[in-house]
Amino acid sequence: MPQSSSGTLAHAPIDVQWVGGLAFEAGRPQGPRARIDGDALSAPSPFDVLLAAIATCAAVDVLTILEKQRTPVQALNVRIEADRVDSTPRRLASAVLHFDITAPSATIEKVTRAVELSVTKYCSVRSSLIADASVTWEVTLKP
Repeated sequence: MPQSSSGTLAHAPIDVQWVGGLAFEAGRPQGPRARIDGDALSAPSPFDVLLAAIATCAAVDVLTILEKQRTPVQALNVRIEADRVDSTPRRLASAVLHFDITAPSATIEKVTRAVELSVTKYCSVRSSLIADASVTWEVTLKP
């Protein structure tokens, strides 16, 4: 990735194109596009996409950590519940990630540690949030 003048790594640009109403198409130039709808009628809302980004980022890290530990995952589902502040802007106040993982050779300790490392250390989306937005998690391991 290209280096910016501030010494940070530059991320590929994201283009957002208005398609009518409060709906937009977003994505990298010449890359796949995702619809985002401010009214959440035809697609997830911007806030829904933020929550999905947190959950997806954490899930990718959990899969990567467990793969490196030679602990194959057969299924993984993350449900995220969030609270928003009452005042404008109605930013994220807190979130709880509910991980439901099927990994027959895993222990609850190993899976819980992978989730903890993901959320507290590796997930760049979570780390990009305002520091006072609490994000916690729960883990269910299925054999």
